[in-house]
Parts: sequence; structure tokens; C-alpha cells
Amino acid sequence: MTREAGVGRVRRPPAERRAEILRIAMETFAERGYQSASLAEIASRVGLTQAGVLHYFSSKAGLLTGVLDLRDSTDISELGHERPRGLAFLRHLVDTVRRNAGREGIVRLYTVLAAESVTAGHPAQEWFRGRYAGLLDLVVEALDDAAAQGEIPADVDAATTARVIVATMDGLQLQWLLAPGSVDMAEATEVAIVRLIGRDLPPSPDR
Repeated sequence: MTREAGVGRVRRPPAERRAEILRIAMETFAERGYQSASLAEIASRVGLTQAGVLHYFSSKAGLLTGVLDLRDSTDISELGHERPRGLAFLRHLVDTVRRNAGREGIVRLYTVLAAESVTAGHPAQEWFRGRYAGLLDLVVEALDDAAAQGEIPADVDAATTARVIVATMDGLQLQWLLAPGSVDMAEATEVAIVRLIGRDLPPSPDR
């Protein structure tokens, strides 16, 4: 069997090696943050030289982009072929929070990088700006749809309510990471949404 030069590792197909690098980078960024994690550390954990990692990703920033794209693709795939509308989309948010409780690494990655991204020149800053803008637009659209369908009162301030919902989700993630088991993120998110809109959410299709 062929081995990768200098590290005594069995050579793997490029797609498999790329996926392994992304997985290790995701874990390392979640544990140490982007600024503190070095390319040398990631390469060592993968079992490659830095040059070996750079064969797949042009730079550390490029590796970060790959990690964020991977996380984004997971969320997109969970929406399925047709995005739910109105209150069904708000139920989808609660269900996503429930799934997140089973994938601490992704939650930690998002929380750490989101906090870091407010610093000047951070390579993920534009990604997070776009991420928040896109999520807020989706929640506002869902609230507008719900109002148009008579699911919630017409006087609900969609823009402000959307910001409070997103802020609640982020804040609960931070509390959950700092004190595991201290909060049921999904239940707390649903309670907050119901209080804000004055209506119960429809049952989850997953239950």
C-alpha cells in the first residue's frame, strides 16, 4: 500500500482526505478559535505536513471558508426540497435547535467563530454578516406569511420579533455550552417564540 511521504500514512483518495482535514479543522477551530489554532496544529492532527494541507486548501483562511461552507450545507440539507412557510418555519427553527443539542462540536464552532468574527479583519466576518442577514430575512418572511394567513396577529412587529428570536437562540447556545444540562434549548426557544407571537406552534413533523 502506498504511504504519504514523510508521515507513514496510507494514501487516501483526495475527497476522503479533504473531508478528514475539514473534520479536524472544525474540531480544532471549535476548541481553540480561529486565531489561536495554527495550520501546523491542524496538519499534525491530520497526519500531514503544512504543505500537505495547503495542497487541498490554499491557506488557513481558505480552510476556514471550507469549514463554514460545510456547516452551512448541513443546515441547508435539513430544510429539504421545499422550505416550510409561516409558523411551520418557526417550528423548523425549534427542531433545528433540538438537533443541535446532539452536535455540540458544531454549536461550539459557530459560537466561538461568531464571537471572534466581530474583530477587525477576521476572515469569517462577511460570512457571519451574510448568515445573520439571511436568517433574519427568513424569520421575517415566516412571520409575514403567518400574519397574512391569520396564524398570528397582524400587528406583530416582524423585524423586531425576528431579531429577538435569533438573539434568543444564540444566547441559549452560549448558556448550554457553559453549563451543559442546565437548559433545554429547544423548549426554551419554543417558549420564547410562543410568548412573542401569542400563538402555539404546529406539531413537529419529526415527532
